[in-house]
Amino acid sequence: MTPTGAELRRTLGVRDAVVVGLGSMVGAGVFSALGPAARAAGSGLLPGLALAALVAYCNALSSARLAARYPASGGTYVYGRERLGAFWGYLAGWAFVVGKTASCAAMALTVGAYVWPGQAHAVAVAAVVALTAVNYGGVQKSAWLTRVIVAVVLAVLTTVVIVCVASGRADAGRLDIGLSSGVGGVLQAAGLLFFAFAGYARIATLGEEVRDPARTIPRAIPLALGIALVVYACVAVAALGVLGAGGLGHAVAPLSDAVRAAGAPGLAPVVRAGAAVAALGSLLALILGVSRTTLAMARDGHLPTALAAVHPRFRVPHRAELAVGTVVAVLAATVDVRGAIGFSSFGVLAYYAVANASAWTLAPGPSNRVVPVVGLLGCATLAFALPAVSVAVGAGVLAVGVAAYGVRRWRRPRGV
Repeated sequence: MTPTGAELRRTLGVRDAVVVGLGSMVGAGVFSALGPAARAAGSGLLPGLALAALVAYCNALSSARLAARYPASGGTYVYGRERLGAFWGYLAGWAFVVGKTASCAAMALTVGAYVWPGQAHAVAVAAVVALTAVNYGGVQKSAWLTRVIVAVVLAVLTTVVIVCVASGRADAGRLDIGLSSGVGGVLQAAGLLFFAFAGYARIATLGEEVRDPARTIPRAIPLALGIALVVYACVAVAALGVLGAGGLGHAVAPLSDAVRAAGAPGLAPVVRAGAAVAALGSLLALILGVSRTTLAMARDGHLPTALAAVHPRFRVPHRAELAVGTVVAVLAATVDVRGAIGFSSFGVLAYYAVANASAWTLAPGPSNRVVPVVGLLGCATLAFALPAVSVAVGAGVLAVGVAAYGVRRWRRPRGV
């Protein structure tokens, strides 16, 4: 239970919640995920995108039902704890906090790489400090900044789509849909693209800061996911039209290469600026989500209880935010984790697997059981379709968390 006087402030409406979700989903992933996904799936990129969207949709419905029932900070950590038991909630929280902390550092370094490549680490640290300060000032300020970022990114992506489609160099024949890389390639692409869709979890993790959560969250999650799917589909079709699956798969900066291929090289710097802004939006939303899950785990003693403090004026988990910001800043200053966070996708899928299993235990009935089952099977399939290194590292990270949980339980006095 939340101690009296330690509740967060409920200030977010449906529009704010949708914007927070979009800030995560329509972020850096749309600028970078399409290339690796096309390389994995070949002509099966669009089917891979559809499969990722289907699994994400099932997860979104399960998360929305659970969030309406348990409108507290922590997302699936809370749902797993309440529906399946303390261990499963802890496992979901561990997967989320560890995986997303690495993702925060990766997003920060992505900002640095776009803004000032020669000083990427310094820019990354500055971005983390600035966004942590914004979050510290209250969730409403974070929502306002996210709204600005989402508007800028959507404007850039709309420009990319229009330029590519209207260039005269787009060829519908390049949209040939097939299985050139086999079913395994499509599944791997879906796993990579799912990571970009997973941002709607930020809405659930902010459950304690949403007005009328039983109504707001179930409306905001599917709406944010639907908008993101339309954006991703339009961008994917436009990029494929000018580059083809082969060109897109080998592109270092897929959308910059797409506007060059469309005959508008002058727009490439604008796309790069949009990618930097998108990475900032993803970083802002990630820090929000990780700090709220950290708060929930600290309340239950799985993390230092000092992190459960809520600022008396701003009504935010200020110690959790500062702790997350500090860890991310240290990582961003010392380690280049952009190429070593494949386990994050594995962790996110494990997180949503727990969410679907939790939703399955709610009110019985065919319509309430089919979606969680499809979501759970989809998460398991996509998780183990990821590259072997990602699976191995992700499983190892989860094993470390399980071991820590077991040691803590063993050392706890009986009867406590």
